Amino acid sequence: MPSLGSSTNTPASVAQEPGVRYGPALSLLASLFFMWGFITVINNTLLPHLRSVFELNYTQTTLIESVWFIAYFVASIPSAKLIEKVGYKKSLVIGLLTMAAGALGMMLAATIPSYGVTLVMLFVIASGITLLQVAANPYVAVCGKPETASSRLNLVQAMNSAGTMLAPMFGAYLILGRSKGGTAEAGTVLTQAERMADAQSVILPYALVAGVLVILAVVIAKFPLPSMQSQNEGAKEKRSRIINPELFKHRNLVFGIPAIFIYLIAEIGVGNLFINFVSRPDIGNMSLEQAGHYLTFLWGGMMVGRFVGSAIMQRFDAAHVLAVFAIGAFITMIVTTFSSGHTAMWALILVGLFHSIMFPTIFTLGIKGLGPLTEEASGLLVMAIAGGALVFVQGWIADSYDLQTSFLLTAACELYVLFYALWGSKPTHAEPDVVAEAAPAE
Repeated sequence: MPSLGSSTNTPASVAQEPGVRYGPALSLLASLFFMWGFITVINNTLLPHLRSVFELNYTQTTLIESVWFIAYFVASIPSAKLIEKVGYKKSLVIGLLTMAAGALGMMLAATIPSYGVTLVMLFVIASGITLLQVAANPYVAVCGKPETASSRLNLVQAMNSAGTMLAPMFGAYLILGRSKGGTAEAGTVLTQAERMADAQSVILPYALVAGVLVILAVVIAKFPLPSMQSQNEGAKEKRSRIINPELFKHRNLVFGIPAIFIYLIAEIGVGNLFINFVSRPDIGNMSLEQAGHYLTFLWGGMMVGRFVGSAIMQRFDAAHVLAVFAIGAFITMIVTTFSSGHTAMWALILVGLFHSIMFPTIFTLGIKGLGPLTEEASGLLVMAIAGGALVFVQGWIADSYDLQTSFLLTAACELYVLFYALWGSKPTHAEPDVVAEAAPAE
């Protein structure tokens, strides 16, 4: 049995009084998961759109997404420090308003149009999402019994998947469906005037997104969220360091950071290249707009998988469930790589089902037993989302060899997740878990 650590590490109290309910807070937080999933997956339709507007190759296209995920690396530790200074509730509001500012900036980028401004504004939006991730993921994990943390986080992540499922339809209709490049047959060459006109199609969708984010920020600001505070007296001194060396005594965190990093390469690579892959004549033989609608099935599978995974993990060990899903993901990626036509297309769609539980489960396994170190550990795990920035490697493989061959990189990523599930996730030096208090936040 793992050590419980130093005797100075005392857990925060969990309110078990009659009438204490976390349901309303979790429901509101689920809306945040929905929005950042929605905005992230708009990129899946934005990238083929920008590839057409700016005449980019696969490497250049995936580099756009790299900028998005570099924000996770840059903003994660500052986000954790901001949360410690102003609290979870104010941090959520700041994150939403930051995202809204970036969405408004995307309208400016489309008006110019400017590739450089587009990159900057995507970085701003991703920085806001990073703050939400650092705050909301551990908050949900501790809003209830520690033993059901993985189940609870998978449940609210299902709302994230609902956002990712609806975003392709939104993007296909309002971005690809309203542009010449999105509705033209594969191989059609656009004129300069057509490409510049296509750039304007992102103005309306990002205006709608900015409005919703501002409304949600106002609702969060007025909602009495339960506070999450550690009662550990030594935590303040530990958190004054940039990175606490105590963190690296925990095997589940040490191997969990690269697990998140590597998993994101797989998830983002599939999402970003899905439309271009499915639209190929030897796979789905359809327009980019039509392929965008099939992307809904990929993210819909993630939503279904999270609901199912949440229920399964009420009865079975989370690490064992993760191992089964990793094996399923590996098999589907091998089929995608070495088959053709609709077999390859539906295998790629099916990987969404197996990817569904990976991020929330790795996250909760990674912070398990971290006690008062949970906030810092959360920042490191969210920083590992920067692994999505390496999706350009898959773009390079697609340019150098073949788009279909590039999915072997995804298959390799699934094997590391399997290793983490079977061995790397086992806690060492476990400490009492941080929990949420029932008192309303200021």
